Amino acid sequence: MTRFALPSKGPLLSTKGWTAFFAALIAVCALAPVLNLLVPAGSALHMSDYAVALVGKIMCYAICALAMDLIWGYTGILSLGHGLFFALGGYMMGMYLMRQIGRDGNYKSDLPDFMVFLDWKTLPWHWTLSDSFVATLVLIVAVPGLIAFVFGFFAFRSRIKGVYFSIITQAMTFAAMLLFFRNETGFGGNNGFTDFKRILGTPIATQEMRMTLFALTGLTLLGFFLFARWLIGSKFGRVLQAIRDAESRVMFSGYNPLPYKLTVWVISAVMCGVAGALYVPQVGIINPGEMSAANSIEIAIWAAVGGRATLVGPILGAFIVNGAKSWLTVAYPEYWLYFLGALFIAVTLFLPDGIVGLVKRWTTRDAKAAANEEPRQLARRAVAAEQGVEPDALAPLAVQPEGARA
Repeated sequence: MTRFALPSKGPLLSTKGWTAFFAALIAVCALAPVLNLLVPAGSALHMSDYAVALVGKIMCYAICALAMDLIWGYTGILSLGHGLFFALGGYMMGMYLMRQIGRDGNYKSDLPDFMVFLDWKTLPWHWTLSDSFVATLVLIVAVPGLIAFVFGFFAFRSRIKGVYFSIITQAMTFAAMLLFFRNETGFGGNNGFTDFKRILGTPIATQEMRMTLFALTGLTLLGFFLFARWLIGSKFGRVLQAIRDAESRVMFSGYNPLPYKLTVWVISAVMCGVAGALYVPQVGIINPGEMSAANSIEIAIWAAVGGRATLVGPILGAFIVNGAKSWLTVAYPEYWLYFLGALFIAVTLFLPDGIVGLVKRWTTRDAKAAANEEPRQLARRAVAAEQGVEPDALAPLAVQPEGARA
């Protein structure tokens, strides 16, 4: 099987590249509130509420892309089920936000409106802790993490790999989507959760709350990025990369791949769950459609477009692909899925290392050209000095064919 050398060096992966990324992300989080709240709406520098919501949503997607890079880029395990973990985190937050509505709903009941419509008299058992924000935070981490642990334990113990693992993760996500579509499960059925009013007692529709959620999302993305960079640079991360490159050799060396694969699998699931929890209050809705097959595939496409095993690349890919999506779905909505499929095929065939790998090749080519040119310039100056003329007055030096011998 053909293996592509994933980029490990380059301008975007250097210390200067990391620093530039940190600075850009912090600048976005710091400037967005200023440009939205303080700059007049008619100004060219004003950041509209739509732009704030769009960038905040894409930052949530970028967290998912970063999680995909850990499990696919650095461990070699392609998951097509991360949309499930994203949706589970969103549903945990959505349940809390639905309880925060209280009697301000259409039916003036303590129960969520969809339960009153279905003639339910009491809350289901799995809604018991949904009125506690602290318990909700725990569930946002615990529910995706626990499901990922149980699924991953049996899958990895059975040594399911490659396309077979991708297929069963897709099947798991599809089964969960069908389950959440059913009204009797207590998750709002086809409509899901919407019409949120408050979070922690504060109206959710105010500009101040929107900017707070925006900044929190940016800081969470930055925190996960720093954590991922530390994890990959540790001994644990080096074992993950060894598993990706040659799992049989890792086993021959005395390492058991199961705990390593299971740990990074759970970590990536939790990251997606947190992203989903930040996504829901900013977008204002969560429904089973977030578990669709297309959403999980898109996460993999973000990582592939940006560049696997780079950390920065998947984040860039999430911004580029979703930026294009926000325009194409308005201008040419019927062509978006065709564009997405063509993009994935093009990246697979022509850019296997993604955008970061392309930038690395360009800079490496320029560096090699400069290195090859320097000896010729030195020789040209030496000949000019012997003849007592300027180097520019000399005829171009003949280039000796590579491998030729005197």
